[in-house]
Amino acid sequence: MKRLDLIHEMEKELKYSRFVHTMGVAYTATSLAMRYGCDVSKAEIAGLLHDCAKYYSAEKMESLCKKGGIPITESERGNTALLHAKAGRVLAKTQYGIEDEEILDAIQSHTTGRPAMTLLGKILFIADYIEPGRSQAPNLDTIREMAFDNLDDALCKILYDTLFYLNKIGKPVDPMTKMTYDYYMNLQSYSD
Repeated sequence: MKRLDLIHEMEKELKYSRFVHTMGVAYTATSLAMRYGCDVSKAEIAGLLHDCAKYYSAEKMESLCKKGGIPITESERGNTALLHAKAGRVLAKTQYGIEDEEILDAIQSHTTGRPAMTLLGKILFIADYIEPGRSQAPNLDTIREMAFDNLDDALCKILYDTLFYLNKIGKPVDPMTKMTYDYYMNLQSYSD
């Protein structure tokens, strides 16, 4: 699917505020891709499609995951905030014709992250957090600066702040987010 066709499809499929967010993520992902030498086209596609399943019901998301052979954890079952990333991977492939595994992996892990993400995966994860329309996250200005200085530092800060926030408000932490944080913090300690 061509770039403009994909943008038009997202404009039709998403609520206006989510479409604006999606365009912000695509813009931020392409900016980070240029900064770090990642494929700009892949970054834009991943940004445009990262929330393509966002408004599906939990049942539809679970059905898509089953169809795509993607296992669902107990913490994901019925949780659209987590499930939309995995369902989005399937939808990107089946409805939008994306075959590139790196793009599909980035879409799948954009919410929780995962250990050993590709450069594109890190870029999409961070772009989703720092895109220009975001304003609620703590340390956002600092993280935006970090993202263009050291991608891994920004990734670790986002994961830390996310875990801190979820623990503070008493919400359950998805095990993948914790594993991702532990993985990258261990890498950081070895590089120091």
